[in-house]
Amino acid sequence: MIIAVQTWDLHLPACQSLKDKRSILQSLKQGLRRSLNVAVSETDHQDLWQRTEIACATVGSDRRVAEETLRSADQLVEAADGVRVVDTQVSFL
Repeated sequence: MIIAVQTWDLHLPACQSLKDKRSILQSLKQGLRRSLNVAVSETDHQDLWQRTEIACATVGSDRRVAEETLRSADQLVEAADGVRVVDTQVSFL
């Protein structure tokens, strides 16, 4: 069994309030959960309007399965409206 975690440092240029940010993040997190069945959370910069960090975790039977899931998650995050990826990191446990 392998546990994989990917984090994204995101810039949300269109956000003018925490309410705008919450709307974008809720949509992104629900999309990841619904389509990939992963755990997703905002992990940093909760008090900033245009910046955030989210983390996505998955458990798989082997590393290949976990990598495929995170690759799909990365594609969803990259394609999300109003989101620009600044940095990303992947860890395997």
